[in-house]
Amino acid sequence: MINLLDGRTGRESALRALGLVVAAVYAAFIAFLYVRQPQTVAEVAWSLTSTVGVYRIDAQAFADGLRFFRSDQFEAARAAFDRADPAHQDARTQFYVAYSYYRQGWGHLYNDDELFASGVEAVNRAIAAAPQGRLVVDDPDLQMRSADELKAELEGGLRHEISDLNPANILRPRK
Repeated sequence: MINLLDGRTGRESALRALGLVVAAVYAAFIAFLYVRQPQTVAEVAWSLTSTVGVYRIDAQAFADGLRFFRSDQFEAARAAFDRADPAHQDARTQFYVAYSYYRQGWGHLYNDDELFASGVEAVNRAIAAAPQGRLVVDDPDLQMRSADELKAELEGGLRHEISDLNPANILRPRK
């Protein structure tokens, strides 16, 4: 809109409108960063593609991660899953990351609290990335197939109770 009283031309008005649009886009980008809280520039890029709906995991790296996971090579599995899902936006991949922490940290006598805590972080990412926060993985090799079940097991392993001293715990199976 040209205001003839203040002497602005159409070009000046268009430039001001463009400046307003750029400022609005910048504000939206800052809000996006605040909500997503990415830790690296790569996560910013992957998060933007996820928001737009074009985010895809690397299928080959995911397959490598599953192969390592099934052969109990959990650190290698997590490295492959991290290559497959660098932005930590794929619910299924993050579920397997959490499960790998559970399996590596589980013990007959005690659980590794550090690994279980990392597992809780990963399962929370999986739940956040899942539609409606509900994730069920259809894998017959797993004993726990839902993110809620895995999260409960990980959080239960972090609690220290008198029942942890029960000698029968030595016989409990790993899930």
